[in-house]
Amino acid sequence: MIVMSEKRNRITESERVLKALANRRRLAILQLLHTKGPSSVGNIAEHIRLSFAATSRHLRTLAGADLVESEQVNTTVNYSLPKNRHPALDTMLKML
Repeated sequence: MIVMSEKRNRITESERVLKALANRRRLAILQLLHTKGPSSVGNIAEHIRLSFAATSRHLRTLAGADLVESEQVNTTVNYSLPKNRHPALDTMLKML
């Protein structure tokens, strides 16, 4: 029974990650973070030409799938790629 539960958890995690990756704006965010390093929401929004609010929503989706990490410095939140990445993220970054 434990094996089935673990398998179900892996499937659920994979689904969450793949759904987060299945969006061109989120892929652009990941590519930016991969090439430029940590960035603020404002810098990311400017780079991908999207509103601050919409960029924040995309970043929340990516964070919910553990594809980005955030760090608050004073009033600015900076996002970066995690050191321990999901294998699907590494595969996607190689393709971009």
